[in-house]
Amino acid sequence: MITVANRLYVKPEYADQFETVFRERAGLVDKMPGFISNLVLRPVNEGQPYVVLTTWNSRQDLMNWIRSEAFTEGHAKSGTLPKDAYFQQNELELNEVIQDSARPDLEPEPHGGPFKMH
Repeated sequence: MITVANRLYVKPEYADQFETVFRERAGLVDKMPGFISNLVLRPVNEGQPYVVLTTWNSRQDLMNWIRSEAFTEGHAKSGTLPKDAYFQQNELELNEVIQDSARPDLEPEPHGGPFKMH
């Protein structure tokens, strides 16, 4: 299993618009083989980012999503906010899941080394 955390630094005056974009998202990722979940986390402290956290069964499932037409289509809406809606560039983090308390029989994701988008 692998997770992707996209940290998005949204200015407070754009928070409602940002949340609306995610509530009205295309939802194409939900139909992808290997997709587990998509959480959008709102910061509780000033200056912290929103976190969009997706979970995948495997690194290969994630790569299949990134290389799909659905990925391009699904991310077309993400550019609907102006660039000045963000006070810092987003940060993308990928993590291999080595343990999940909700799935005690889960085999750890094999160490895949550095991640390359394409």
